[in-house]
Amino acid sequence: MKSDPKLALLVRLEAKAGKEAELEQFLHAGLSIVQGEPGTTTWFALKLGPSTFGIFDTFGDEAGREAHLSGRVAEALMQKAPELLAQPPTIEKVAVLAAKLT
Repeated sequence: MKSDPKLALLVRLEAKAGKEAELEQFLHAGLSIVQGEPGTTTWFALKLGPSTFGIFDTFGDEAGREAHLSGRVAEALMQKAPELLAQPPTIEKVAVLAAKLT
């Protein structure tokens, strides 16, 4: 079993009008990419409202978090951001205080 997550990223995404379905599809596709990231403990794509989405992912250490921030999903998101997002993503580095994983 992987170690408990200690660090996380909380990302908020606001889709451009008419791009909601495309952003949702992009997030679904992101799962297959992060499954290849050994430093990413958990990864969740979220729908918070009609045009508001998010990503919450956890890491065992700062090296895993930094690897994810410079990884393929982050790169793809930044490339697609002008087309899909109404504003730049809000990316917050947060600490995990407690977690139930099973």
